[in-house]
Amino acid sequence: MYTGTLFIISAPSGAGKSSLIQAYLNQNPKQAKVSISHTTRQPRPGELHGEHYYFVDHKLFESLIDKNSFVEYANVFDHYYGTSKAEIEQSLSQGINVFLDIDWQGARQVRQKMPQAKSIFILPPSLKELENRLIKRGQDNSSVIAKRMQKAQAEISHYNEYDYVIINDDFDTSLSALSAIITTASLEQAKQATINPQLLKDLLGSDLN
Repeated sequence: MYTGTLFIISAPSGAGKSSLIQAYLNQNPKQAKVSISHTTRQPRPGELHGEHYYFVDHKLFESLIDKNSFVEYANVFDHYYGTSKAEIEQSLSQGINVFLDIDWQGARQVRQKMPQAKSIFILPPSLKELENRLIKRGQDNSSVIAKRMQKAQAEISHYNEYDYVIINDDFDTSLSALSAIITTASLEQAKQATINPQLLKDLLGSDLN
């Protein structure tokens, strides 16, 4: 049976990662999904359990850590965040591609446990443009934006750990690049062998093992 591909996608804040992922999902709603993380923080207004996060308490989260249930997890400001391996594997087994929206540290953890994952880093066309996008978002004050810019350069320094790099200058071009990467993954020999076993058998006759 055809299995989906896990795509790790990372980027500094403001590079356009979330917008690209959402645009791809809008175009391909049945072919891909975003992995839903577990967290111990409280839901924010409008957030729903099982849609935005799985909201759990510290005791349950730590029991899942002990069971090695996460492909990656982190403690941020006294709240845990983690990605369930079982949930990812369930989606992949159904032939659904899964997007994992995490930072480079989480990406390293995932590669250790799921080395077959493909990784994509989204870059801004320049630091000045990245700063402009953060300002236009209108979500942060100048102090927070300055901190985000400092963090951005540290994050960008890890771009060379990824399989693919997309420079998000023009959105439509970047979306086409993301789509091309996903298509390329589906054309790998091992994938095609599971997608089209009968065709390959017919083409090769009885010599196919």
